[in-house]
Amino acid sequence: MKTLKTARVGDTCKVIKLHGEGPVKRRIMDMGITKGVEIYVRKVAPLGDPLELNVRGYELSLRRADAEMIEIE
Repeated sequence: MKTLKTARVGDTCKVIKLHGEGPVKRRIMDMGITKGVEIYVRKVAPLGDPLELNVRGYELSLRRADAEMIEIE
């Protein structure tokens, strides 16, 4: 299983599935990250947290722990 946590800067990934449950999954979905969405990895902080992403035309910051719950292809 490949997750968003393993994506590199400059990658464009498609979301296959969201793992997790409850408020964490809800927070990810509230950011507009749902199945089938394309995510562009813009930047990764020097220590790897957070990830800077472009999703649906918006710039987002996502914690690495949350990125691990997003399965990509």
